[in-house]
Formats: sequence, C-alpha cells, structure tokens
Amino acid sequence: MKILILGGTREARELAAIASGERGFDIVSSLAGRVREPMLPVGAVRVGGFGGADGLREWLADNGIDAIVDATHPFAGGMTANAAQAAADAGLPVLHVRRPGWREEAGDRWIRVPDVSAAAEAVAGLGDRVFLTIGRQGVAAFAESAQWFLIRAIDPPDGAMPVRYELLLARGPFSVEDETALLADRRIEVMVTKDSGGALTEAKLTAARALGVPVLMIDRPPLPAGARRVETVAAAWEWLRQAGSGQSAGRVE
Repeated sequence: MKILILGGTREARELAAIASGERGFDIVSSLAGRVREPMLPVGAVRVGGFGGADGLREWLADNGIDAIVDATHPFAGGMTANAAQAAADAGLPVLHVRRPGWREEAGDRWIRVPDVSAAAEAVAGLGDRVFLTIGRQGVAAFAESAQWFLIRAIDPPDGAMPVRYELLLARGPFSVEDETALLADRRIEVMVTKDSGGALTEAKLTAARALGVPVLMIDRPPLPAGARRVETVAAAWEWLRQAGSGQSAGRVE
C-alpha cells in the first residue's frame, strides 16, 4: 500500500518511521520546502508544492497513491484543503493528524483572535515591546505597526518587516528558564503566537504566565467539513493498519 504523508511536523516524521519499518507499506513524505534545512523523515521524500488540488490529484494518480495522511502544521490550511479536495476527487481515503491545541491555565492572560490580520490589529493597544513568534510567514501583517518587535523564526522572513525589530533565528525546543530570561531581557510587554499545540514551544506560554505577559493567541483554521481526524501518531498508525488490511477506517473524532 503506497501512502503519501504530507509532513513537516514531528508527528509526520514519527509516523513515517513506524510505517516504513512495516511490511506492506510504501511511504512517501512530502515537505512544503519553506524551511531551508528541514528535519527529514525516514524514507522517500519529495520537496515542494503540487500546484493546488488539481496538481495534487494528478500527482496521486501518476504515483499510484492508495491513501493520504495529512500531518502538516495545524496552520497549513491551504495544503489541508487541497489534500481533502484531491482525495475526494480521486476517491482516496485521507486522514488529518492534528495535535491538541494549547489550553489556557490559571494565571494566563490570553486574547484569542481568528487570524494573523486580527492579531496585527489587536496588538496596537497592548504594549510597545512585542514578542512575535508566529514563524516567518505572516510577519508582513505587522509591517505598519509602530511597536518594537522581537521576531523569532527558523528562517528569515522574506516579506515586509516592521520599522523597529530584532530578528532571532532559532529552532525549538526551548526551556522555560531560557524563555523567561528572553522575555525579561527584552522587556516584552505582549506576545503574539499561533495555537500550534505541542510541547516543543510551549515553554514560552509558561514564561508569559509567570511574568504576567498577555498573549495574543491566533486560532487554528478549521478542518474541512467531514474530515477524519486523530490527535496522536498511535491513532494515525492504527488507521493506516486498518486501511492496509482492507478494513474500513471510518471517521475518527
């Protein structure tokens, strides 16, 4: 059974490693190519876009794919929509793997916003020194802001930048101690982040809670209607095993 894993996440790499070691599975992982030095999964890897849902559908047919696992970043809404559409057009099963989002705890000062544009509007009245930790995409939305920004990303943003900023290139995981020191050293007054979930970068939220720093939390884009969804690698592997044995994977919530 030939499986396309749309990846770029820890979950995608773990699933590729498990499935590649099992008989009866031929795994191809696909990465968007937006990170210069990505962490590569086990097995065959392709890098780059497909050309929308139509291009993906053609690629699926040309490469004899039997099922798709969408284990992309929770904010890769365009790729997720294309995967769902291409799978429906081709009559293929597709599973979306999404780790749980972060949960607000006592002492947190979160302000939820629906998207990056809303965050750029809301941040204006929350403080002059902003920790912008949304990756390199979306930074341009803050280009007209008058505040000072600490921008942390793996690779440099390639669009417009705020007038006043410091660029910090780094890849997690980050410790609570280091995140607390960073917020204190840069005198951060407000944090802007995406509800990515997971332990890799959660320490910044713990640090913000301890220091009383408000957090603008950008909500995830919704999954396509009727999507099969699981939250763990174990559940995704069980779905693949059922699909490989000819069983009905069904809808997983």
